[in-house]
Amino acid sequence: MTTATPRRFGFGARLSRWDLKFSPYLYISPFFLLFLVVGLFPIAYTAIISFMDWDQVRGTGTWIGFDQYAYVLGQPKFWIALRNTFSIFLLSSVPQMVFAVFLAALLDQNLRAKTFWRMGVLLPYVVAPVAVALIFSNLFGDRYGLVNTALQGIGLEPIPWHTDAFASHIAIATMVNFRWTGYNTLILLAAMQAIPRDYYEAATVDGAGRFRQFFAITLPSLRPTLIFVVITSTIGGLQIFDEPRMYDQYGTGGSNSQWLTISLYLYNIGWGEWNFGRAAALAWLLFLIVLIIGAINMLITRALVRTDGDQR
Repeated sequence: MTTATPRRFGFGARLSRWDLKFSPYLYISPFFLLFLVVGLFPIAYTAIISFMDWDQVRGTGTWIGFDQYAYVLGQPKFWIALRNTFSIFLLSSVPQMVFAVFLAALLDQNLRAKTFWRMGVLLPYVVAPVAVALIFSNLFGDRYGLVNTALQGIGLEPIPWHTDAFASHIAIATMVNFRWTGYNTLILLAAMQAIPRDYYEAATVDGAGRFRQFFAITLPSLRPTLIFVVITSTIGGLQIFDEPRMYDQYGTGGSNSQWLTISLYLYNIGWGEWNFGRAAALAWLLFLIVLIIGAINMLITRALVRTDGDQR
């Protein structure tokens, strides 16, 4: 009775196994290496200098610890910027989500020239933010703006878009909504088209109308996508910079900080006052604010939008 000799694998077989095991990590490694250089390193760098009285010219600083954060939190302008940021964020994000869901539901219907309408809602996103800000800042001009001219034409008083804080927030939020509503609409539309049509056919047979189908099938099925859109809108809304920066010719947030945001305040401290240690501390405070508000938004979205399994 002969015994089978054990099969020996050569170097080529081992190389093939290594290739199968390690090649996926090699394929994705360029992204992580790039993120390490342009992402993690700046984050760690700003975290260090946020505790220092940093001299950007000499590249040196004196360690002062949390005094940097205490100074930033003790500035009245920080709280004004925080108030303005939240005001513009709410005035832009809430209507933006409502309009995006509404437009996505319309585009999900059997319309003629579907591609034309779907590409049309994306056109504002393609326009450069600076161009959008310049157009709308003149549209909401205090004296010769198109909006005030129309209001005066029907006998109403002009609105001080640049001197009144709340009016300036509405104008800036309008810019944000104009540019980002179409982008979020297409994301939600893609999620709507992934919903099986059998659900709607069964609901129609059961006698459910379009509104009932929307609230019972569409919204619950959009839950993961809505969470994603809400989180990305929160991050973008709290970091808003381009629109407030270009809202007037000075770019400092108004004479009385009427539309000064956290990001714009950070820019003014860093590149206006050349105090990069204080700007780094403000950047980390903004990061914590975005993290907290993003988590709250995610919890609220999960609670409001039920899944199919939650329905009775």
